[in-house]
Amino acid sequence: MVFNSFLFLGFFLLVLGVDRGLPGDRPRKLFLVAMSYLFYAAWKWPYLLLLVGSSLLDWGIGNALVRTESTGRRRAWLAVSVVANLGLLAAFKYGNFLLSSLASALGAAGMEWSPPTLPLELPVGISFYTFQTLSYSIDVYRGSLRPPKSILDYLLYVAFFPQLVAGPIVRASEFLPQCERLPRATGGQIGYGAFLIALGLFQKALLSDTILAPVADEIYGAPARASVAEAWIGTLAFTGQIYFDFAGYSLCAIGAALALGFHLAPNFRAPYAASGFSDFWTRWHVSLSSWLRDYLYIPLGGNRRGAFMTARNLMVTMLLGGLWHGADWRFLLWGAGHGVLLLIERALRQVIPSPTASLRLLGSVVCFLGVSVLWDTFRAKSMADTAQLFLAKLGVGAGVGGGLDDWAVVSVLAVLVATVGVHHATRRLRWPELIGRTPSWALGFVLTLVLMGLAMASGDERAFIYFQF
Repeated sequence: MVFNSFLFLGFFLLVLGVDRGLPGDRPRKLFLVAMSYLFYAAWKWPYLLLLVGSSLLDWGIGNALVRTESTGRRRAWLAVSVVANLGLLAAFKYGNFLLSSLASALGAAGMEWSPPTLPLELPVGISFYTFQTLSYSIDVYRGSLRPPKSILDYLLYVAFFPQLVAGPIVRASEFLPQCERLPRATGGQIGYGAFLIALGLFQKALLSDTILAPVADEIYGAPARASVAEAWIGTLAFTGQIYFDFAGYSLCAIGAALALGFHLAPNFRAPYAASGFSDFWTRWHVSLSSWLRDYLYIPLGGNRRGAFMTARNLMVTMLLGGLWHGADWRFLLWGAGHGVLLLIERALRQVIPSPTASLRLLGSVVCFLGVSVLWDTFRAKSMADTAQLFLAKLGVGAGVGGGLDDWAVVSVLAVLVATVGVHHATRRLRWPELIGRTPSWALGFVLTLVLMGLAMASGDERAFIYFQF
């Protein structure tokens, strides 16, 4: 059940209508939890047991942490949460990858071994809700959070369907108070939420799926044939596709939550207007980057223990951030690439502490190109294809090309130029500020364009890219 489907539209309107009619908080909580479980079970109902089991485990651990004063026992309870959550994630997401990597290592040492294939299908959303339940246990252990009085509040926090399968990753400290109070949306919030949903679907259905995805499919499907220009166009197409796909999902999630009375923080803040790689990571997938910062980078020591330890902590964080996206060496390469670029940027800041305006502009261009090239690791089918496209951009081993028509090239360039321009124009604004500063007639005009764009979309119900993570 994806946002860009009529099935979800009917489901959401039903949930919204019933939720508005229920008289009290407890019936609404029970209803929203039940509908969230139904939403998740629509993919594969046996995996609902994993979601419920993970929720109940950390609910129990959170209560045990509050009742226990012994430091050793509290550490033991936290260890149970960490091992159980990450162990479950590792088994489903990395089991076959680890076995095949071990077989390759043994083969390199002259020992042949054929690993078994584990019959495990990745449960949708497991990377997201695992981080939510794990962060809840960590916050309770740290003493910065107390468990809610009602288990319904906690179950709703973990399973809330608008953001369940692909984020944003919400913090218990921000979302649980909303579950306890269970706000009702005003008419204005419902209208604003509907606007965000329409805008998210416009980004997904028209910009990502209709304009950009076919071009990316063409180039990444046959990388050896791509000319120098086509290699760059394909990369730019996917640069736009992955942004509009994921940002579109996030807007739909934020809008659906708002229509139900809940507030979710923005997950994207004009990332393609970043002034550098560190700035990019304050703007792209903010809920994940802030999670990795608060629960991994800072606990490792952050930048408090000298240059070497800072570099180590940064690389570990980026490597694990890459691995979070999937069990493939390409994602590790992506994380390593971002880690190296962040370290180079840190070194340059030591040499040039106050860059001029022209250097800041150069840094923004370099950041955009570096981020774009690294997206190849996400979209290419193999490490060999990744290398092929990278070299083709440099003119090494490029193909004869000819697979793209001029209109496709112009469309990609127009969308990317407009996107970067809008990001630079709005890089200091937040969505509420932007909407608040926009006259009602302009919002109506934008909504009209959005609806017209949706009518022009191809109609393909492509799954959101981040569902696979």
